[in-house]
Amino acid sequence: MPTRRLPDQPDVEQLRNQAKALQRRVRESDPQALELLREFHPRHRDVRPETVKRADAQLVVARSCGFVSWPALRATLDVIGRFARSPHQQRPAGAADEFLVLACLTYGGDDPRRWARARQMLDERPELAGHSIYTAAAVGDAAAARRILDADPGAADRQGGPHKWEPLLYLAYSRIDSTAAGHSTVEVARLLLERGADPAAGFLWDGLTSPFTVLAGVFGGGEGGQPAHRDGPALAELLLEAGADANDSQTLYNRGLHQDDDSHLPVLLRHGLGRGDGGVWHRRLGPTHPTPAQLLQDELIKAAQHGAVERARLLVRHGADPRGLGTRHPVFQGLDAFSTAVLYGNADVAELFGGDGDPVLRFLGACMRGDAAATGDRRTAELAIAAKPHHLVAAAKLGRTGAVRLMAELGFEFRGTLALHEAAYHGHLDTVRALVELGADPGRTDPSFHATARGWAEHNEQWVVADYLASVERSRTE
Repeated sequence: MPTRRLPDQPDVEQLRNQAKALQRRVRESDPQALELLREFHPRHRDVRPETVKRADAQLVVARSCGFVSWPALRATLDVIGRFARSPHQQRPAGAADEFLVLACLTYGGDDPRRWARARQMLDERPELAGHSIYTAAAVGDAAAARRILDADPGAADRQGGPHKWEPLLYLAYSRIDSTAAGHSTVEVARLLLERGADPAAGFLWDGLTSPFTVLAGVFGGGEGGQPAHRDGPALAELLLEAGADANDSQTLYNRGLHQDDDSHLPVLLRHGLGRGDGGVWHRRLGPTHPTPAQLLQDELIKAAQHGAVERARLLVRHGADPRGLGTRHPVFQGLDAFSTAVLYGNADVAELFGGDGDPVLRFLGACMRGDAAATGDRRTAELAIAAKPHHLVAAAKLGRTGAVRLMAELGFEFRGTLALHEAAYHGHLDTVRALVELGADPGRTDPSFHATARGWAEHNEQWVVADYLASVERSRTE
């Protein structure tokens, strides 16, 4: 079992240096280094610490990241280098490239005004649609796409344009939404697939190891609230029927940020989410990419966290295990779906899974429900606070104002936490007011961005909350 994830934007020289340092520390009999050697070197009993080789240290580094060998790790790094793209940093050269950069989601500075500007460019210069297979795909110009492919059949799957993407990616990430006569993204997608386009095409955003596939572009979503493609349902069915894998980690992440919309799950489950070998991207990325079973488990844990009973029932019906741990992502705190449901006070979901749960978890769940009657045992309260001293932050993030007040009264920490920041970022005005009344400091900055809670609210365009916090700041300086 790996002790760490491969770092974001992994660099082979950095990993080589880690192996070099590990070799030196083993030779110096450093206890932690020796423990790593014992845990991850399959032949550690045959390795003499004082003469450990660089290859041994590289093997330990690779296996600690979940790879069977250093060459396997190197192969994955080569894949990352091959598919890494940074569309949000492109500087277009020429009108056609500018049009594509404006037209497509880049997951960095996405803004409806950009897409409006692209539509304006198309209105002013209609010939842009036929400039290349990439612009034809982004617009959905079927006649232009057919003309280009008839003249150059290989263009259906050739990388190009400002992002060095395949045509299907420009089609999936475009938000032009043209309704002009002869424009149909579904028809162009079908044409590209018939001519050999890869339905599993994708790229690694900034070198991260969750692939932004054609399917992810169609479904949209993400931290910026990016919209789905207008023809999303039809395109998703077309791509999945053509061979796109339903175990799409980035789609699940992006759409999972918007818990009020489950429309992606039925189609993915119908086409194999949670089953199979994970497809081409899982083969390419090895242990850095979750298995189908892990992805399904993660979805169930998220459903348990948010109290989504019907979603949980759907996932269990398709094989998700309430006691499974999924990818063991740190955000899940090492808990399975059942324990998560108990911890977050989502009794309906916990009941669906069966069982009672640990008494401390039940106490914490009662806190999350704001159930004062179930939190009267002082000894259990002390154990709960010791186990999860910052549990109030989770309540603030979800906007559970009653839970925040109850936990503050019980003694959970909030003044030195980011509870106010989280409530402000997510736009929970009542919770923000309660935290300020309880003594949270609006002037406190977070350690990563050095921003106040008002800054977090402004960053997420929660203007009502930002205005309230600004008024509090003003009142304290008058």
